[in-house]
Amino acid sequence: MSAPPSANPTPPPHTLSLVLLDEAATVALGARLAALWRRGDVVLLEGPLGAGKSALARAALRAATGDAALEVPSPTYTLVQAYMLPGGLVVWHFDLYRLGDPSEVRELGWAEAREGIALVEWPERLGPLAPPEALRITLEHVPGAPEARRVRITAPGAWAGRLGALKP
Repeated sequence: MSAPPSANPTPPPHTLSLVLLDEAATVALGARLAALWRRGDVVLLEGPLGAGKSALARAALRAATGDAALEVPSPTYTLVQAYMLPGGLVVWHFDLYRLGDPSEVRELGWAEAREGIALVEWPERLGPLAPPEALRITLEHVPGAPEARRVRITAPGAWAGRLGALKP
């Protein structure tokens, strides 16, 4: 005998696959992403070293602030950088590569970041703190095309309705 279906099943996340041919395509995706941000959003950027996580984060932050020349250093050593957007919303850009334990994220202002927008590189270091409703963007190298990146975007919950706006 099988269990009855849940009254409120969680819908599966929606996915979008793209190929970014060059840096200009990454900048364009970053601008589309930034235009969709809402208070409380979490965006998880996954992929190996050199896959373009920081480039995508930089493009999104520049678009969100409206400052194409904004200095956006990788927070590899500071672990987190905060950026004030027009209207007072804050984007917290985390790079968790050097983190040893998920509990260290709390010390970096994770609770405060969740009140704004959290943009996280190396999100696997979040462990159980990774919210299931987060947008996941996975970047990978494309063999034989050094400038190109394969991108898979997984959009659960409220993100699913915004996913179409990320298409070029």
